[in-house]
Amino acid sequence: MAEAAAPAMAPGYSELSLAGSYALSSPTFATKAQVTLPGDVHTALLAAGEIPDPYFGANEQAVMWVNDTAWTMERRFRADAADIDGYLTLTLENVDCIATVFLNDEAVAATQNTFIRYDIDVTGKVRAGDNTLRIEFAITRRVAKERAQAHPFPLPFTTNYLSNGLEGVHLNFVRKPACHAGWDWGICLMPTGVYGRMAIRRSRLARQESVTVVQAHASKAVELTVTTRVFAFAEGSVELSHEIDGQRLGGLVPVRPGENVFTHKFTIRDPKLWWPNGQGGQPLYTLATTLDGEVTTRRIGLRRLEWVIEKDEIDHSFKCRINGRDVTMLGANWIPADAIPARITPEAVRDLLESARAANMNMLRVWGGGQYEPDWFYDLCDELGLLVWQDFMFSCMSYPSDRGFLDDVRVEITQQVRRLGHHASIALWCGDNEVIGSLGWYPETRADPQRYIANYDRLNSMLGDIVAEEDPSRRFWPSSPSLGYLDFSDGWHADTRGDMHYWSVWHEAKDFSAYREVNPRFASEFGFQSFPSMNVIESFTRPEDRNPSAPVMDSHQRNSGGNARILETMTRYFRFPSDFEQMVFLSQVQQGLAIKTAIEYWRSTKPRCMGTLYWQLNDTYPVASWSSLDHGGQWKLLHYMARRFFLPLSVVAVPERETGDIRLTAINDTATTAAISLEVLAVDMSGTSRTLHAGRATVSPDAAGVVARIPPAELGEGEFLFFSWRDGDGRPIGENDYFPKAYKYYEPARAKFEASWSGSDEAPVLTLTTDRPAFFVTASVDVPGYFSDNAFTLLPGRAARLGFTPRLGATVTRAALAESLTIRHLRDTY
Repeated sequence: MAEAAAPAMAPGYSELSLAGSYALSSPTFATKAQVTLPGDVHTALLAAGEIPDPYFGANEQAVMWVNDTAWTMERRFRADAADIDGYLTLTLENVDCIATVFLNDEAVAATQNTFIRYDIDVTGKVRAGDNTLRIEFAITRRVAKERAQAHPFPLPFTTNYLSNGLEGVHLNFVRKPACHAGWDWGICLMPTGVYGRMAIRRSRLARQESVTVVQAHASKAVELTVTTRVFAFAEGSVELSHEIDGQRLGGLVPVRPGENVFTHKFTIRDPKLWWPNGQGGQPLYTLATTLDGEVTTRRIGLRRLEWVIEKDEIDHSFKCRINGRDVTMLGANWIPADAIPARITPEAVRDLLESARAANMNMLRVWGGGQYEPDWFYDLCDELGLLVWQDFMFSCMSYPSDRGFLDDVRVEITQQVRRLGHHASIALWCGDNEVIGSLGWYPETRADPQRYIANYDRLNSMLGDIVAEEDPSRRFWPSSPSLGYLDFSDGWHADTRGDMHYWSVWHEAKDFSAYREVNPRFASEFGFQSFPSMNVIESFTRPEDRNPSAPVMDSHQRNSGGNARILETMTRYFRFPSDFEQMVFLSQVQQGLAIKTAIEYWRSTKPRCMGTLYWQLNDTYPVASWSSLDHGGQWKLLHYMARRFFLPLSVVAVPERETGDIRLTAINDTATTAAISLEVLAVDMSGTSRTLHAGRATVSPDAAGVVARIPPAELGEGEFLFFSWRDGDGRPIGENDYFPKAYKYYEPARAKFEASWSGSDEAPVLTLTTDRPAFFVTASVDVPGYFSDNAFTLLPGRAARLGFTPRLGATVTRAALAESLTIRHLRDTY
């Protein structure tokens, strides 16, 4: 049989976008909705008025039928003769999830993995003139159940899927974000749609597949090895070039059908080094790659990053070394920015990431039950100096390890590592979240541990092998938590090596002081819940729902018994609040106090503990949770406290178990020796203070050291410690306090505040003073934004000057801020 003639060799490259409006239809539901792709079905039905707001009240159940319905999306598009003059690739990214793709009524692809980029050869299948693209989606939950039932042994799904009476989904058999079926902080929507690139790409002979960059650092120079994978449709030659830092390499190269790999090496002289937030700048070099007119760009941050995991006097270290310095990782865990995918926009995510940076964070852990984020997410992290601990997308349950599943995952992981590996922000590849630990959670896995460990190792070992092959310069860590390679023991309670998830304070209802009973090398998960802020609660409730045991509040609490635990803990530390609004405020106070207790102690053990990532930064919808940012990005009190307890130069107070002394430790996370002056006061509830310590101290770079000790007898009844520190030139750095007893045992007086505004409308400043000590003083306004501090202690004679930063493009005036200003503090809660 004669071979088909190759298409004419059209010059250059072009791309025909298929994004836009698609007709939405279903065999079981008559809809008039149009779905905008990239986008999702829920957004389309909401816009058409065919479903209620899933986030309001208990509407989760009212829209559950949407994910138990088959959907089809179809559109017509035009192609000119020039659009199809060459080899054609239909590229679809983030197809969610199990679907058949039709082009002009011909099935051209079947998708089953949201995390894979599908590049489909459609040469000769696109016509000049009108064409039709149709995507028919299967019902994911049903396909998952069929696969689970057909599996030779049971693989139980996570109990997180059973919150609020849900029936659960076998999402361990389908490659889509695990949290789409709900979690202990998340709604179950199981969205359907396409969230990434949709295009027909016309190539003369070949298309770009991936560009990876490996850095080798030497004295005053960095060598970049740029590896380009090119898919060729036929034999021939292509023009391939790279440009960076004024240098250009490349030219005409021969290709054969299939994958072709090319390597180019650049040397950057006198490089400008990239540093994480708080440690230096984030200069980025633009790498432009051109293949026959197909141009892609990547921003490269030059840094040398190593994980130092080696034997020490305790057991094994676990720390991140950047450009030769051991830098403590400070941050939080990241989950998808919204449960409705169309709402995950660069603008919304930038707001969240800028808030992380503003709170002195330098690392986020992209959690394994969510998703690999879009390219622009990692671009933002590069720009903002936020390192990323990147989990692979497996979480809290066992997964299949048959050949078909492993082959599909192999494509997924290979694509993701190649896509993301050039980013300065990517610090580590982690195999999963809590999968090995989950073997002890379910009756099936407990009954046959050898089988399930072997099943786990088949998948996990493959992940490690792919990283070793594709990105050998980066560390692969098998799981989080993990004590090390092929170590399948308990990472929740062992604290001498590896990373640790410590949940005993929340899930076991231990006292906050229990955080001081463990000494992790790297705490990658721990948290405490609060209610969302009052204005957020108002967005999903009616007035009669605003009660902690109301059904709507229960439906927006996904962790079993969570609201009761918030309230029970409140009675340990505080007097019971006078009304629901004060209860909400106090829940955020105690959430911040819990995480402050943990992080201040663990940071004080430096260099033993070299990382604290609390659970969690953000929310996917309005819910009671462990987040420090409300759904929508508003700062909760924990986030304000994080800005203080993550200060690069901090002083903390920790009670010594043996002596009872209050040990004040200075923590210096900077590269230079820090000279500070420290003042420690004993203050009573009237505001009378006396000095217990005043002196200077020097703290070595990247170190922690004791700068004062206060015997407990030096504090009188009803007194607490208030301490502040300044730099060598007398400029204020920070303030902190320490209460030896629970707040409910103190008798603060009702404080009177004076508030005044200064500065310009572009840079407003609020000044607060008080006539009595006031605790957890919090200023709030109706304008989106945040103050420079909140939830702080304010003493008579000490003014607090608070700058205000608007968010989300808000325009502010001092008059508008003054009009909506509200001041809260502890004494007003009862």
